Amino acid sequence: MALTNRYKSAPGAGTLAALILVLVFGSPWYVDWARDNTDPDSAGGWFLRLLAWPAWRFDSSDSIQEIFADDLKAILVVALTFLFLYLLPGSQLARARGTLSQFFAGWAAYVFAGAFAALLTTLIRTDPSLLGAFQAAGDGAEYGLFTGWIIGIAALGGYRGRR
Repeated sequence: MALTNRYKSAPGAGTLAALILVLVFGSPWYVDWARDNTDPDSAGGWFLRLLAWPAWRFDSSDSIQEIFADDLKAILVVALTFLFLYLLPGSQLARARGTLSQFFAGWAAYVFAGAFAALLTTLIRTDPSLLGAFQAAGDGAEYGLFTGWIIGIAALGGYRGRR
């Protein structure tokens, strides 16, 4: 039996899209490829490098604290995406599924998730500072702004939990 949109929840679909983005584009393999094969001075290269922002890794010459912070950031991006998709009222108040409010609620959820994940994980890094936390939150919001449209599209047409 094929699943139709009436079985798809907006928070679930958006979170699944966020998980795929983080798993694929945050992987060590993709991060290495983007660093070695893209031009940071071109729009395409910049975007391909931006996709790798919530990078996660298993090993590195960095401290355990830094590796843990990066891995936690990637996890928090996904978890906070679900939380914000669930809490943002735009798609809850929409009278019809598939409206632009669902799209923008999904997009905004990813901007907020990126910013808050970066802000929170900055606090556990080596030598955290308030300026560093603000800059990291800006980087997370930038990531969400330019990639959140994918989450917005995934959230389109989903229902909002119980009906």
